[in-house]
Amino acid sequence: MQRLLVAGVSIAFAIASGVGSAGAADKKVLAFVVNGASDFWKIAEAGMKKAQGELPNYDLQFKYPEQAAAAVQQRVMDDLVAAGAAGIMVSAVDPKNQTDHLNKVASQTVLFTTDSDAPQSKRVAYIGSSNTDLGKEAGKLMVKALPNGGKCVGFVGLPGADNARERIEGVKDTIKGSKVELVDVRGDEIDQTRAKRNVEDILAAMPDVSCLVGFYSYNTPRIYEVLKEAGKLNKIKIIGFDEDPITLGGVKEGSIVGTVVQQPFEWGYQGMKLMANYIGGNKSGVPANGIIIVPGKVIEKANVDDFMASMKQMLKK
Repeated sequence: MQRLLVAGVSIAFAIASGVGSAGAADKKVLAFVVNGASDFWKIAEAGMKKAQGELPNYDLQFKYPEQAAAAVQQRVMDDLVAAGAAGIMVSAVDPKNQTDHLNKVASQTVLFTTDSDAPQSKRVAYIGSSNTDLGKEAGKLMVKALPNGGKCVGFVGLPGADNARERIEGVKDTIKGSKVELVDVRGDEIDQTRAKRNVEDILAAMPDVSCLVGFYSYNTPRIYEVLKEAGKLNKIKIIGFDEDPITLGGVKEGSIVGTVVQQPFEWGYQGMKLMANYIGGNKSGVPANGIIIVPGKVIEKANVDDFMASMKQMLKK
């Protein structure tokens, strides 16, 4: 399937910034609705704040549901629609089972998806990562870290979300034929306490586990904490996703093999501008298949310092 590829801040589609001025009461609302509370989303929020400076005719709002549940997320979107929001960008908690509701939202406002797509819905476009490709990169790190093979266990927030399912599939495709096995994946519904307990349970049940994979941003820090408490750092390989400070610190010190990161700043920045442009009548930035890919990156010890410096700069904006 043909996809529009977006690299860094150089976007292939043309985006017109807002012009003129408007009073607060005249501003159209564009909302970014996430799937749960996580520090990961602060990066996307920073991107949205940059976009706000370039879209004076819009009021950009970032929404955190108080619970990582489809029903709660749906209520947030219903409230936004009732208040007259011109557009919503959402990382769907459970895309498959939310399709009917997402279609209802799409019938009343402009709907985009990010992070976790809902391809069966009537959303205008998805802007985010290819989660399958991210999973493949993680699989390469696993094979590299375990040349003689071994048993691995993964941890994820929402097993039913497209981003989780596709990452896991990408890992499995890459390790197929090697001696590395992904023997289990534990879900936690974006519950930090449960996420840590899942790691503790695996250590107790599987003394022969060779590597642990954190599929969501907060999973890798919980893995790191449990292994450190158990005195098993550097004895069990850790592979992560996303750019949590604990994860990056572990990569820097060598206790985490590497992490596969996305570019959530661009989702917030370019995504909001694209949505405003679309609402304004310029639809040229949306490809025929509605998929806009922002590539990920693999962060290892050799490039972690440069990446951390770039992160610091982005969060200043």
